[in-house]
Amino acid sequence: MSILKQKLVITLPIIVIAVIFVFSLTMIPSINPSPKNLPIAIVNEDQGAEVPNQGQVNRGDLIAQNLQAITSANPAQGQAIKWISVGSSDEVKAGLDNQEYYAALVIPKNFSTNQVSLRTPEPSSPQIHIYINQGMNTLASNMAGQILNQVVDGINTKLRTDLLASYDQLGGTVTTKQAAALASPIVKEVTNVNVTGANSASGNAPVSMFQPIWIGSIVGGMVFLLTRNKLIFATRKEKLRANMLQFIWGIVIALFAGYSLTWFADIWGLNIPQFNNTALFLSISFLSFFLMISAVFSWIGLSGSGIFMLFLFFGAPLLSMPPEFLSSFYQNWILSWLPMGFMVKGLREIFFFGNGLSMNHATTALVGIGLISLIVLLASSLKLSAKPKQEVELQTEI
Repeated sequence: MSILKQKLVITLPIIVIAVIFVFSLTMIPSINPSPKNLPIAIVNEDQGAEVPNQGQVNRGDLIAQNLQAITSANPAQGQAIKWISVGSSDEVKAGLDNQEYYAALVIPKNFSTNQVSLRTPEPSSPQIHIYINQGMNTLASNMAGQILNQVVDGINTKLRTDLLASYDQLGGTVTTKQAAALASPIVKEVTNVNVTGANSASGNAPVSMFQPIWIGSIVGGMVFLLTRNKLIFATRKEKLRANMLQFIWGIVIALFAGYSLTWFADIWGLNIPQFNNTALFLSISFLSFFLMISAVFSWIGLSGSGIFMLFLFFGAPLLSMPPEFLSSFYQNWILSWLPMGFMVKGLREIFFFGNGLSMNHATTALVGIGLISLIVLLASSLKLSAKPKQEVELQTEI
């Protein structure tokens, strides 16, 4: 019989196309990503200055108002930047540490005074402070920094033009200090906060540590499933005992997984700022994933592995993407509840924000996933083995 007469072989092109279509969907988030409502803070501490023939003016207010006009490349899809007004420098620094903004622009108290002085023989260049929140997300913070730098460069260009026009009105003569100030009327002071540093996989160290933990937890769940399938449980009590042993042994495996991955990563050259905190958090992540996978396996068997492989293929590309670069569907229905997303968020706080291991949002979510999964796993004890009754009785007699 010809192999080409087999139905499965004949339908293989359709099967392949269907598989390619499904996995091609993983490309969507990374195709031409563009920011929407990227949160950037602006602090205007400018106290204004007295200008002859104009009265009291506040150049900081003018800058803050002009920033509101900046929109995305496609205005129909909403603003690229979400400008958030903050009261003080201390407030904005706290917000950066709490991962509320990707960057911040601070206009100091003497901004107007110094800008007015540019038209005097003794000019003093005003400053603008830019803070880049590197640890929050490399892609988004870099883009936020570029936007703020372009904003200040644009202000400098306009101010330089205005100064040249005012010098012309005064006869075109400028002092040496005025000429020097024309090169850059406003001085940018750029500061990176929550710095990712060297040997951090360009800020993606938390993402790079996800795959070993995820694959390891799937393998662990599969080994337990295959082992349990060889056993016969005569009573629900026996199955409950087996499930409890799986949970206890899972804790031991999780500790091995967390500490070994941290150690390996350190050997390979990844910068691990807090070894024990990182290892313990990875252990919590592994246990959470292991229990979730084991719970699914306990009810639907090895076919559940396909679910978690889809999690890997569809979830992994999203982990390094800032939410503001994704569609509302991916933000609300995919990224917001991905279990591995909590792991990456928690590692970012340990790696780049100096936070130790604590019951923050990420840790609480992982613990919650683990507890619910444990309940589901233990509940599967009510479902006895489907093996023949005679085989059960025989095993009992032996």
